[in-house]
Amino acid sequence: MTDPNNRGLSHAERQAMPVALDVAVEIAKHNGVCIHPVVLRRLDTHTGTTEDVNVPCGTTMEAKCPPCAKRNRYLRMAQCREGWHLEAEPSTTPDEPNEEQRWLVEFRADMQAQRDAADKAGEDTTDLDAMLAGLDEEINAAGMRGNLLGRTAAKRNRSTRRRQDAPDLPRRVRQNTTLGRTFTGSDGAAYRPSLFITLTLPSYGRVRAGQGVPVDPDAYDYPRAARDALHFSKLVDRFVQNLRRVAGYDVQYFSSVEPQKRLAPHLHMAVRGTMPRAEIKAIAAATYHQVWWPPVDEVKFDGDHLPVWTERPQREDGTPHPDGQDGDYLDPSTGELLPTWHQALDRLDADDEAEPLHVIRFGPQIDVQGVLAGTPDADQCIRYLSKYLTKSLGDTLDADDPARRDHAARMVEALRYEPCSAACPNWLRYGVQPKNAKADMTPGRCRGKAHKPEHLGYAGRRVLVSRKWSNKTLTEHKRDRRTWVMEALGLADEVPDPHRYVWKPVPAGDDNIPSLALRLLRMVAERQRWRATLLALEARATGQDHSAVELREAA
Repeated sequence: MTDPNNRGLSHAERQAMPVALDVAVEIAKHNGVCIHPVVLRRLDTHTGTTEDVNVPCGTTMEAKCPPCAKRNRYLRMAQCREGWHLEAEPSTTPDEPNEEQRWLVEFRADMQAQRDAADKAGEDTTDLDAMLAGLDEEINAAGMRGNLLGRTAAKRNRSTRRRQDAPDLPRRVRQNTTLGRTFTGSDGAAYRPSLFITLTLPSYGRVRAGQGVPVDPDAYDYPRAARDALHFSKLVDRFVQNLRRVAGYDVQYFSSVEPQKRLAPHLHMAVRGTMPRAEIKAIAAATYHQVWWPPVDEVKFDGDHLPVWTERPQREDGTPHPDGQDGDYLDPSTGELLPTWHQALDRLDADDEAEPLHVIRFGPQIDVQGVLAGTPDADQCIRYLSKYLTKSLGDTLDADDPARRDHAARMVEALRYEPCSAACPNWLRYGVQPKNAKADMTPGRCRGKAHKPEHLGYAGRRVLVSRKWSNKTLTEHKRDRRTWVMEALGLADEVPDPHRYVWKPVPAGDDNIPSLALRLLRMVAERQRWRATLLALEARATGQDHSAVELREAA
């Protein structure tokens, strides 16, 4: 073994030695330990003591830490498995309000009456408005969800008349259930099958089989591919709405979005209950989403010729402007104000011959499979749903194939000036002020998620789960998993009081925080102790039953 402190070693020999921190990171990955732990300082309000806690970084499915992403994948698999083939309706009845909650709402009603009376009399309502805002916060803190204000902004209503080029869909009487139909076999056994659906976007040009790169990049429709990716999540919402109208019951689903080799997003969806395959395909063919945004076919400002920001004068009463903006963008040549976002939409509404900016539809490639609970097909579908959750949508950007890198670069460039939302700075390029415009906005430099290369235009969630899928949040599934592991270890798992601890980030450079390598070593040692105990329990499990599989995953 070579001593790194030996001064007789050449520079090349020293450089060839592995770095201790890199080895610690690899060992942490091998043991399933987060390699980017966040240190938070926890204050116990009961005892007054503080403790520094290493919190895993993986709070999303797109965690860059491989162990956290893998752990989240197993959690999503458990969530999918638990809700897919339910045989009883999930309980969704809210608890009865307690005395404190009733008193708060009644007191809120009294204060609202006082505020309305003062406003009618022309009196100042600033103090009463502040009190009502504080009461609304107390109502939520007391364990009530929602708010008492309702919609505070007017909603734009557009025609719901279906497009002439979209087929009509049948509608069934809605049943108040989330469960699908039950079928009885020849042996008298009852079966409740479900569906596994795959939906893709249309073709944008011929691609090479197995590679996903265009045969002719210049003929490939990158602008349409970019817009479809930007609005794909809305199309999925429309598909679920149509599916529930046709099915006649409250369809529940667990779905994941992943990229195809051609970089277009597509959807895998586990659906509780079953329908004829022909109906599913008809629903997908009839589903579309219209994007009613101002037109972007004419570039009005580009290069050095960009709109100029000017501050607005303050209002006499010191309150913010109604639209929340502190200034406006002007045409640098004429000095005229650019239309605001709401003004641009008003013009669009007033034009009876206006066309939507974009219409997105699914492609003809639709796959529908029937799945029974507890079968190998069901387990395979669950693994397939979660297969790509440990990877980023833009992993293809780092491909070794030059053709794939060029394809990804062209896709990113097509997305560069496409507006991703109402607040996107790219609207300035087309002569419209973004919603809630701010100073220093520049077209082509949007910080939105959709414009980041690793997301390839898709800014929605990677995992889409309906509210009544398992009747549990992801946090509750995580708690169930932790409780099961603690019981298997023979340890008590007390549910902590959420109001007992106060968490604060530890400032950078704190001398009391050990180095990353030392924290990783301690976490690895703790993980190994847990794993040894779990593997011992697995050895006592008989056969390859479900509990043994869960023990192996937890270990």
